[in-house]
Amino acid sequence: MGGFTSNTKSIYWPETRTLIALALPICGAQLAQAGMSVVDVIMTGRHNATDLAAVSVGSSLWMPLMLFMTGTLMGLTPIVAHLLGGQRNTDIRPAVHQALWVALVLGIIAAVLLWTVVTPIFELMQVPPAVARESAAYLTAVAFGMPGIALFQALRAFSDGMNHTRPALWISLVGLAVNIPSNYLLIYGGDGLVSLFGNGLPGSLQQLPALGAFGCGIATALSMWTMAVSMALYTRKGRTYRSVSIWKTFTPPKLSGIRELVVVGVPIGVAIFVEVTLFTLIALFIASFGEVTVGAHQIALSFTTILFMLPMSLSMALTVRVGNTLGQQRFAMARTVAWNGIVISVIVAAINSTLLWVTAVPVISLYTSNADIQALALTIISLAVIFQLSDSLQVNLAGALRGYKDTRIVMVITVLSYWIVGLGGGHWLGAHGIGNLSEPMGVHGYWIGLIAGLSTAALLLAWRLTWISRQE
Repeated sequence: MGGFTSNTKSIYWPETRTLIALALPICGAQLAQAGMSVVDVIMTGRHNATDLAAVSVGSSLWMPLMLFMTGTLMGLTPIVAHLLGGQRNTDIRPAVHQALWVALVLGIIAAVLLWTVVTPIFELMQVPPAVARESAAYLTAVAFGMPGIALFQALRAFSDGMNHTRPALWISLVGLAVNIPSNYLLIYGGDGLVSLFGNGLPGSLQQLPALGAFGCGIATALSMWTMAVSMALYTRKGRTYRSVSIWKTFTPPKLSGIRELVVVGVPIGVAIFVEVTLFTLIALFIASFGEVTVGAHQIALSFTTILFMLPMSLSMALTVRVGNTLGQQRFAMARTVAWNGIVISVIVAAINSTLLWVTAVPVISLYTSNADIQALALTIISLAVIFQLSDSLQVNLAGALRGYKDTRIVMVITVLSYWIVGLGGGHWLGAHGIGNLSEPMGVHGYWIGLIAGLSTAALLLAWRLTWISRQE
C-alpha cells in the first residue's frame, strides 16, 4: 500500500497541478471574452430597446462564425504540443505561419458573409425593419474585426500549445478594457460624456454622435484588433517563445501544413458549431411555449454556461498535456495523463453540481423577480444538476482525444449525439411525450434530451479514448 501511495503522488499529483495551472488562465480568458458580450448587452440595453434587439440578433449570427473559426484554429494547439514535446522546435514556426494564413482567409470569408448575407436572413426571419437596419449596421462594423479575432485565436492556440496559457488571459482583459470605454463613447456619444464629466468638455466632444448598435459594432471590432496586435507583440517579445522565433522569417502558404491544420482543426470547428446550433434550435422550439418558459430556460442556460467554463478550460489544457506527452513518445504516460484528466473532470462536475444546487434560488432571484419564472427555472436547474457529470466528461474526453489529433471521430460522435439523441429525442419528449406513459413534457423534455445526448457522447468518447490510447 505504501508503494502504491508513493507512486500515486509521484505521478498523479504533479500532473494534476500542471493541468490545473494550465486550465485556470484559460478559464479566466474565456470569462473575459464572455464579459465583452455582457457589456454589449448592458450598454445597448440602456440606450434603447431597438439597439438591444439589434445587437442580440446580430450576435446570434457572428458568434457561431467566430466559434467555428476558433475551433478550427484550435487544431494548432495539439500540433504545437506534439512538436514541443518532441523537441522539434524548428518545425513549430512554419506550422504557426500556416495557421495564420488559414486564420486570415477564414476571417476575410466571415467578414464577407456578414456584409452580404445578413439582409436575406433578416427577411427570412421576419425581423422588424428597424431592428434589421440597426443590426445590419452593427454587423457591418463587426465584420472588420473578424480577421483580427481569427489571427488572435491562431496565436492563442500557438501559445497554449507552448504550455503558456496566461497571455491569453491578460490580453483578453486588455480587450475587455478597450471594449468598455469604446462602447460608452460610441454608443452614447457626446451626451454620454457630458453625463460623466459635465459641460466642461470641449464642444467637439460634446457634439459626438450617438451611434447606438453601430457604435457597439465598431467597439467590438476595435477590441478584436487590439487583442490580435497585443498577442502578436507579446509572442514577438516574450522570452517563452525565443526558441521558436515565429516572427523572424515568414513562411509562404504550403499545402502540406495547411492540410494538417485543416484535417485536425475543421472537425473541432464543426463540433463546436454543432453544439452552438443545438442550443439555438432548442431556444427556437421553446419560443412557442410562452414568455415564462423562454425566460426560465434562458436563466438556467446562462447559469450553467458560466459554470461550464471550467470543464471546457480543463479540456483545452488536457489537449496540451496529452499532446506534449505523445510528442515525447511516452505513450503509456500519455494514457495516464488523459485518464487523470478525466478523473479531475468528474471532481469538477461534482463541484459544479453542488454549486448549482446550493446557489440556485439566490442566483435565479438575481435574474428575475417573477415568481412563475423563478419556480420553473428552479425545476430546470434541478435537471441541469444531473447533466453536469455527462457534460464535463464529454468535453474532457474530447479534449484528450484532440491531444491524440483524433478529431474526425469526435465530430461524428458529437453530431450524432447532439442532433439525433439530444435535439431529436428532446423535441420528441417536449412535443409528444412517451406514448401513453407521458404527456408532452414541454421545456423539461428538451432538457432531458440534452442529458441523454451528452451522456451518449460521453459513453462513445470514453470508448474511443480507451481504444486509441491502447492502440498508441
